[in-house]
Amino acid sequence: MTDDRYEFRPMTAADLPLVRRWLAEPHVVQWWGNTYREFDLVSKDLEVEAMEQFIVYTDGRPFAYIQCYDPRLWPDNGLGEHPEGTRGVDQFIGELDMTGQGHGSAFLRTFIERVLAQGATRIITDPDPDNARAIRAYEKAGFRQEGLVDTSDGRALLMVRDA
Repeated sequence: MTDDRYEFRPMTAADLPLVRRWLAEPHVVQWWGNTYREFDLVSKDLEVEAMEQFIVYTDGRPFAYIQCYDPRLWPDNGLGEHPEGTRGVDQFIGELDMTGQGHGSAFLRTFIERVLAQGATRIITDPDPDNARAIRAYEKAGFRQEGLVDTSDGRALLMVRDA
């Protein structure tokens, strides 16, 4: 069930100052790591056709970031083999005052339903195993835990949502 409260606008270079500010927020740094490294990666990904990036809005206000990609294009990601049509997602809520209100699972569910409706067969994600808030949001959005994996960013919990 999708939620009309959320709008997913493709990220552009004009959004980079906002994303840089969000990546420097302590609640984002805690799970995404080094602000400069992550900002460099996110900025460069604007040029990667296979990496779709969005700024999430509610009531006309930007509050979150989500990226969606084909994990087969990054074969050394440590996330294993998945069916044709699998998409990976990563996200964060940048605005601290928007955390803890249920937006995470709600906008994830809406985004995932749209990606599945466009033909994806599976959605995967890999939160830090200690990030209980993110894991709960993914579970509420229909993901199931598959187990721990070793990724290029360290240990992660592979989570899956099938069509």
